[in-house]
Amino acid sequence: MPHTKLRRLVTISVAVTLGATALAACGSSDDDSEGDSGPVSLTYWTWTPGMDKVVELWNDGQGKKDQIKVTVKKQASGDALVTKILTAHKAKKAPDLVQAEYQALPTLVSNDALADIADDVDGVQDKFAEGVWQQTTLGSDAVYAIPQDSGPMMFYYRQDLFKKYGLEVPTTWEEFAETARALKKKAPGTDLTTFSANDSGLFAGLAQQAGAKWWTTEGDKWKVGIDDAASRKVADFWGGLVKEGAIDNQPMYTPAWNKALNTGKQIAWVSAVWAPGTLTTAAPDTKGKWAMAPLPQWSASDDVTGSWGGSSTAVTTDSGHRSAAAKFATWLNTDPEALTALAKEGGIYPAATTAQTSDAFAEPPAYFSNQPDFYTRAADIAKTTAPSAWGPNVNVAYTTFNDAFGKAAKNKSDFGAALAQMQDDTVADLEKQGFEVAE
Repeated sequence: MPHTKLRRLVTISVAVTLGATALAACGSSDDDSEGDSGPVSLTYWTWTPGMDKVVELWNDGQGKKDQIKVTVKKQASGDALVTKILTAHKAKKAPDLVQAEYQALPTLVSNDALADIADDVDGVQDKFAEGVWQQTTLGSDAVYAIPQDSGPMMFYYRQDLFKKYGLEVPTTWEEFAETARALKKKAPGTDLTTFSANDSGLFAGLAQQAGAKWWTTEGDKWKVGIDDAASRKVADFWGGLVKEGAIDNQPMYTPAWNKALNTGKQIAWVSAVWAPGTLTTAAPDTKGKWAMAPLPQWSASDDVTGSWGGSSTAVTTDSGHRSAAAKFATWLNTDPEALTALAKEGGIYPAATTAQTSDAFAEPPAYFSNQPDFYTRAADIAKTTAPSAWGPNVNVAYTTFNDAFGKAAKNKSDFGAALAQMQDDTVADLEKQGFEVAE
């Protein structure tokens, strides 16, 4: 879809509640001219740990040469940052650069807060997996950000307990279900995994793997496909396992969940490449006992994974130095030195495919010292990331997921009804905002 049509499609602003945010500290570049000759000063809002150290490399190197200085302003992540960006943009005082999660890009674009930098990043696309790059273009010929980190999904399991219970690592979701049932017969008090409704990104990634496209466009209208066949297949699959008691139904990240992982009551977890960090905290006593494998597939001939998490670096429309800002964003997410520093200082898994096999990932995570090829396998899996389709009200869909699927998981009731509720609430919100929605 041409970016001009996309712009027309998203001209209706998403409602933002304006609080008493101090805009004086939100400043953009030092002047509002479009020229980038002479010294340029840019401001970058980000939540990545250690980003100031990474930016020092730019300021002391390429930035010094090009006379482009970047100042980091640490921010909260998630919806809080999106609201702050839109608040600042309304006052025309957004920073030059922002870190934005992929699912937040349509909201920021719909508010005309992000610049199209396609002309400034020619040749960059090939450095990223197709499914990851697509998230920064919104399916158009525009480029609204450069991918920074990604969260390809994987299957984690206790090697020792799989061996103890005589289980094979499932390669298809049918095998996954059979493995869960087999474990219940051998150890009734043990669960293969749990279905959790307190992190909507997990279900979104699973639906993505199955081929779901929750937001698409039809002419000048948005089309919501949350309750599509692919998503229903995923919902029915997990709902069925919960209803029959083949897996647990408790939420993740709770003390009870941590204990289940740490004691071997839960012996597998569908997660993403960042899981080692979570497991280190949640199940410290099981270090060196877990292994990672590709996500089970819906068909034995498939080779595709979903994405859970990840963010990008975008240039705002308030910046007076878009070309300079785009140059920094490109360096940050493609330069070998920058990517190594991001991995070391920020602990991120870079979206750039070349970085995923760099020296920074030559050794496995300490928690997975028993799996030397951890990052080699992760890089291969990352290449198979399916494209996603986000819309301007992801927050509404995610909130409904937490509520509707939370109740369904707790009560072991129909997941299909919860999915339909997500669809209905998302469509109703789009229409309330003034968007045209296709049937």
